[in-house]
Amino acid sequence: MATTIDLSGKVALITGASQGIGAQLARTFHAAGAMVVLNHPNLGTTRADAERLAAELNALRPDSADVLAADVADAEAVRSMMQAVKARRGGLDFLINNAAILRDRTIAKLSPDDWQAVLDVNLTGVFHCCKFGLEVMRDGGAIVSMGSIAAIHGFFGQANDAAAKAGVQAMMRVLARECARRGIRANAIAPGVIDTTMAATIPDAARAEMLRNIPLARLGTTAEVANVALFLCSPLASYVSGQTIEVNGGWRG
Repeated sequence: MATTIDLSGKVALITGASQGIGAQLARTFHAAGAMVVLNHPNLGTTRADAERLAAELNALRPDSADVLAADVADAEAVRSMMQAVKARRGGLDFLINNAAILRDRTIAKLSPDDWQAVLDVNLTGVFHCCKFGLEVMRDGGAIVSMGSIAAIHGFFGQANDAAAKAGVQAMMRVLARECARRGIRANAIAPGVIDTTMAATIPDAARAEMLRNIPLARLGTTAEVANVALFLCSPLASYVSGQTIEVNGGWRG
C-alpha cells in the first residue's frame, strides 16, 4: 500500500490560519496537494498575515489558497463563510478547527468576561464551524479539532481553556457517531507545549519546569502537530474516529 499522502483535488478549511500552528497546517495540507481556505478573525495583523500566506501558497500553485474572514464565535459569520467555500470551491472535504484565544488567570482572578470569551471562541466556535461546515462537507470527509494538554492534565491558570478544550474533545467523540453514516470521521489533537511565538514569552524558569515534564526534553514544533492532522485526514487513518491524539513528547506532568 502506498503511504504517500496525496490530497489533490480536496478542499481544506483551517480556522485561525494566520500564524503559528494554523499557518503550518495550511502549508502542510497545501504541500499534500489540497486547496486551502485560510480563515482569520480580522483582528490586528491577522488579515495581513493570512493574505501574505495565501500569496506564498498561490505562488507555488496558482489558485490554490483562499482567505476568508470570520469570527468563529459569530454563528452567522461562520454560516456565511461556509457558503462562500461552497460557492468558490464546490464544497469542503476537511475542516480543521484551530482558532483559539487565551485569557490565562487563576479561577480566583478570572473575570466572568474572560471566562466567557474563551468559551465563545474555543468551544462554541468549534460548534459553529462543525454545524455549518457539515452542511457543505462532502461525504467521506474529516474533521480535526485542536484540543489541549490543559484539558487532559490541567494547567495552572487555564481553567477556561481546559474546560473549552475538554468540551471540544468530547464533541469530536459525539460527531464521530453522528457523522459515521456519511463516512465523515471526527478526531481531536491535544498538543503539548509547542514552539510558537506565544511559547517564546514563557519565562526561563517556567520553561525549564515544563521541559522536566517532557521525556523528549524539548518543545514540539508546529510541523509535528500539522503532520498528525494531515494523517488524520488521510486514507491512512480511515478507521480512526472519535479519538484524541496527544502530541506532547510524552508529557508526564
